[in-house]
Amino acid sequence: MWGSSLSTVVRPAARHQAYLGRRAYIATKPFQGAAAALALRKPIPAQEPEPELPLTEVDGRRVAVQWSSDLQSRFHHIWLRDHCRCSECFHPITKQRMLDTFSIPADIQPRAVDATGEGLVIQWASPHEHTSLYPWSWLKNNSYDPQQFAPKPDWQKPIIWDNRTIRTRTPTVEYYDVMENDDALYDWLAKIKKWGVCFVRGVPADLNSTEALARRISFIRETQYGKMWSFTSDLAHGDTAYTNIALPAHTDNTYFTDPAGLQIFHLLEHTGGTGGETLLVDGLHVAREVRRRYPRSFELLSQVPIPCHAAGDEDTFYRPDPNSGYPVLSVDASTGEVWHVRWNNNDRSVVNAVHPDLMEAWYQAIRDWNRCLTEPSAEYWVKLQPRTVVVIDNQRVMHGRAEFTGRRQLCGAYMGKDDFMSRLRVLWEKGEAGALDVHERRNVWSPGL
Repeated sequence: MWGSSLSTVVRPAARHQAYLGRRAYIATKPFQGAAAALALRKPIPAQEPEPELPLTEVDGRRVAVQWSSDLQSRFHHIWLRDHCRCSECFHPITKQRMLDTFSIPADIQPRAVDATGEGLVIQWASPHEHTSLYPWSWLKNNSYDPQQFAPKPDWQKPIIWDNRTIRTRTPTVEYYDVMENDDALYDWLAKIKKWGVCFVRGVPADLNSTEALARRISFIRETQYGKMWSFTSDLAHGDTAYTNIALPAHTDNTYFTDPAGLQIFHLLEHTGGTGGETLLVDGLHVAREVRRRYPRSFELLSQVPIPCHAAGDEDTFYRPDPNSGYPVLSVDASTGEVWHVRWNNNDRSVVNAVHPDLMEAWYQAIRDWNRCLTEPSAEYWVKLQPRTVVVIDNQRVMHGRAEFTGRRQLCGAYMGKDDFMSRLRVLWEKGEAGALDVHERRNVWSPGL
C-alpha cells in the first residue's frame, strides 16, 4: 500500500508523452506521389505497446516507486542524490565516486521527479542545479525499503553437502581443460564457490604443474611456509601437519586476522606405508545442524571470539588482531546466513575472555559443534592419489587427515579469497556479455558498484 505520508503523485513525464504524440503524428502523415500510394496498400505493422511505467510519489524525505499493486520501494532524497551515476558524479572508467557526499545538504529536495522510459529522472534544486537518471531495474535491485535482493548468479547459491551428497555428485574438472579454456576455468571456479571444494584430475605430479594450475586462479599467497610449499612428516616447521599423526577436521590460519581463502593440496607420492586418507567436512552443513538442534550453542559460536596462535617456529609467533580472536561462525547481518567458518581446536590459545557466566555454556557449545562435526554422515573420507589436486574453500570446508606410515609428500599453496572471487566475477562478466570489451560489459549500473 502507498505510504500515508507520501502525497504528491508524479505521473509519467509530460515530455515523454509529448514525444509519443509526436511519433504518432509522423506515422500518420500523408504520403506524396506514386511510391506513397503503393506504400499505403501495404499493411501497417502493429506497434509494440509502450511498457507501463511505475507511478511515483514524493514527500519531504523520500521518493516512493510503485512497482505493482502490492510492491513499493522508498528511497530517501539524500540516498538518491548520493547515488547519481552521471559522469560528473561517478567516473565512467574507474568506477569511482567523484561526488563529495558531504556537500549534499542533509535536507536536499528534488525540484522535479519524472517517470520516463529510461528510468526515474530527478532534477535537484540545491546546492547547484543537477539532473540525475536512475534505471528502473537498478532501483528495484537496490531497494532497501523494503530490502530486495538482486538475482544472483548460480555460483552464489551454495550447495550444502553431507557425506551422501558429495559421494554421489563429487565436483570434478579436468586439468587440461582448465589450463586451456576460460569457459572450463569458469566452471571450475564456480564449482569451488558452490561446493567449497573441487577436484582436478590429470595434473602432472610435480610442484611446477601444481603451481601453474594455482596461478590460473590468481596470485599465490605467501606465508611463513613460503609460496608453493612441499612437505612431509619431517617437522620442517613446528606444525602437526609436518608429522604423521591424525589431524581432526579444521580450517587453516585461525591465527591470522585474514585467513587464506583457498587451499590447494596435491599428493605427489605415498610409498612404503598406509593410511593418510583425507577428511573433508562442509562447515555450512555443520553450522546448519547446530543451529537446528542447539540454537543456544549456535548463538554462542557466532558471538564468542576464540583466541588462536601459531608458535611452533622460533622465528614466528602469530596471533590474530585483536588477540581475543574471532567467533567460530561469522553470520551475514543482512541475510542471517553463515558465510565464514573458523575452527581449529589444536591451535586454540588460553580462553580467558569469555564471561564467567558463559564459560560452561561456551564449552557445551563447542561440544555440540564437535558432535555435529564428527558425525559419520558429515564426514567425507577420500584417499588422495598423485595427479589429482583438491582445492578447498578454507573459510568454509574443514579438512583433516588420518594417521599414516611410510613416506607421504604433498605440495600446495594458499590463495586469497578476494583474488579468487575477483577472477570468478570477471569470468562471469565475460560469459554474460560475450565479446564486449570491459568498459561495455561493466558499466556504471553494474551489480556490486
